[in-house]
Amino acid sequence: MARKPTARTEFVMFDVVYEDGSQRSNRKVDASLLGGLDGDEPARTAIMEQDIAISEKSGMPPLAIKTIRRSAK
Repeated sequence: MARKPTARTEFVMFDVVYEDGSQRSNRKVDASLLGGLDGDEPARTAIMEQDIAISEKSGMPPLAIKTIRRSAK
């Protein structure tokens, strides 16, 4: 019997530069959060939430984000 196709989640990749000068590339953000009047600003919030989850697991404080931009394809 054939299976139902699963919903595909599209992601947009971002490069993040932190206040201390470090950079993380290809951070995934759900594409459904982006667009509209806010543009890519919701990506900052999503990445900050990811950073908080990572910092809780690692025991180190999250870094402050300086800039974000879409990764080059």
